[in-house]
Amino acid sequence: MASFLVRQAGLSVLKNSVPTFSGFYANGFGEALSQYRTVVYSASGGILPKPKKTSFGLFRIAVVVIPFLYVGTLISKNFAALLEEHDIFVPEDDDDDD
Repeated sequence: MASFLVRQAGLSVLKNSVPTFSGFYANGFGEALSQYRTVVYSASGGILPKPKKTSFGLFRIAVVVIPFLYVGTLISKNFAALLEEHDIFVPEDDDDDD
């Protein structure tokens, strides 16, 4: 019974909220609460089918990850060279001649 009341209170908050832009609703402070599908039923009252999900294949992941990893390595390599050039950080050569 308590979970039902909590669920109803949450739904009433979402119903009384102001739409900010497509699919997002905000409370009075402009914070986004959640994103959900606003059109569930057709005009005749039938339930619409689930929306299509785009699969996130390995190709799409590779297209995003590989360029950013490459750019990150270039930035860190250039910054390390800059630090070494200005003698801010120079690795010491430890010669252990014991």
